[in-house]
Amino acid sequence: MSWVRAHPWVVFSGVLLGGLGSLLAALGNPANTGVCISCFLENAAGALALHGNPRMQYLRPELLGFVLGSAAVASASGEFRARWGAAGLASLGFGFLMALGSAVFIGCPIKALLRLAAGDLTSLPGIAGLAVGVGGGLALARAGDAGLEGPRRTAPLAVALGVVATAGLLAVLAFVPGTVAASRTGGGAIHAPPWLSLAAGLALGAACQRSRFCITGSLRDVLLTRTAAPAVALGGALGAAALVNAFTGQFRLGYIDQPGAHLDFLWGFLGMALVGLAAIFAGGCPFRQLVKAGEGDLDAAAVTVGMVVGAAVIQSWGLGASAGGVPAAGKVAVLLGLAAVLSLGLSRGKENP
Repeated sequence: MSWVRAHPWVVFSGVLLGGLGSLLAALGNPANTGVCISCFLENAAGALALHGNPRMQYLRPELLGFVLGSAAVASASGEFRARWGAAGLASLGFGFLMALGSAVFIGCPIKALLRLAAGDLTSLPGIAGLAVGVGGGLALARAGDAGLEGPRRTAPLAVALGVVATAGLLAVLAFVPGTVAASRTGGGAIHAPPWLSLAAGLALGAACQRSRFCITGSLRDVLLTRTAAPAVALGGALGAAALVNAFTGQFRLGYIDQPGAHLDFLWGFLGMALVGLAAIFAGGCPFRQLVKAGEGDLDAAAVTVGMVVGAAVIQSWGLGASAGGVPAAGKVAVLLGLAAVLSLGLSRGKENP
């Protein structure tokens, strides 16, 4: 168990994420969706009038807590640094593609684990796709340095502080009735008590800033280093979520009639493969991007903006999946997204033999 003692924050963060994720669902968030970055961003985009679906409008306090909790811990530890790379529009594009792939699967990598922990076996193709996407992304990144990770330059501090201030302002607005749109029915109307949601978000943002925990990052580290700590952290997230589900009566094993799921397994696989590919190139899963944005990483902030734009487009154009399956437009979009990322990776490989 020496690897656990050497990486206590990583393991703790995984356990905390899984436990709080299932607990938030028990407290009122949608079933199997205690934490889902892509779903929450679609809700937030609706609350800010970026799309017109009245059933998907709620400014989720958890999202803002992730950024603010990360910023607080980074500031206290001297790790808040305004920085950016040379990614340009690629950051926005990778954020858009992560939102798209998640919408076709119906959930981000965190929700994939939470669905499995609740007994939803339809999550398995998505988790397999995520692992394949991460592995493929690593192969392409090694060949051509296609990712956004690399040397960072100092960025204007005012811009990084503006990102945190924007999250703080939105957190205030989330608690002022009538300032943002809010659904009366549908997924946007299903939520845990706002103060508890914000507290959970702050705790997770703080812990995962300290540990650098990330679902795709953990998969990447397992594949690259074969070390046990990332796998234990993922197992801790799954186990903690399953334990909470068992105590709260949320565990239901099977494929049929699972909440927030569909039976188009091929497209669930491909959607999450797209998320895995884009996350490797962007330097982290959707959750990790919010945490990095809170600690001053402006590339991560740009990825987050791309995810918000993606969330708005997905709702406006009907690209996301539902319990009935994946629409044709969503399938085409995923294939185009996979082609774009693979083309980028292969072209970079030719430029950097």
